[in-house]
Amino acid sequence: MASARAVLSGDAPDVAVGLLGAALTVRGVTARIVEVEAYAGDHDPASHAYRGRTPRTAVMFGPAGHLYVYRSHGIHLCMNVTCGTEGRAAAVLLRAGRITAGADRVAARRAPITDPVRWARGPGNLGAALGIAPEDDGADLLAGGAISLVLGPRPAPEDIARGPRVGVSQNADVPWRWWLAGAPEVSAYRRSPRAPLPGSGADGRR
Repeated sequence: MASARAVLSGDAPDVAVGLLGAALTVRGVTARIVEVEAYAGDHDPASHAYRGRTPRTAVMFGPAGHLYVYRSHGIHLCMNVTCGTEGRAAAVLLRAGRITAGADRVAARRAPITDPVRWARGPGNLGAALGIAPEDDGADLLAGGAISLVLGPRPAPEDIARGPRVGVSQNADVPWRWWLAGAPEVSAYRRSPRAPLPGSGADGRR
């Protein structure tokens, strides 16, 4: 059986599907991942790493199985799992989760929201529910530390739904978002207003 590091060293789309159902634990709070998006680095204009290595994206160019944390809209901290081979950036954005341990802590963090379904729906909410901090960028998820990832059995094809990524203006119609079918925590699809209309021939590149 392949190690978790070997599984995460695959191509981003395949790794994304394999992350569905995984358990991510951050300092005693655990979420089961129910929605993900894949980003393929230097040949994916929607990826942060498309234009090359920067201090912000350095983690994405490292080995698979590390946490890449970034701030969205200057407010929300979002989490990615690095994948692929070292030196060539790729990552999977964790979009939503179901809290399975540490619910009391999450309830306090997410107050006044009382519905557990909404606690970790969307990448920013997931980061807030798990208490992610900027200093967590680069954490090795497979080293047994305070932030850890345990892969589950790969979901059956009939249990998985697929569609375009949310809110990206480039490669907006690439169907690289996957989620567990029927999971109520899955976030709503919102197309970026900056994305070209399907069939327009534009790639939306800035």
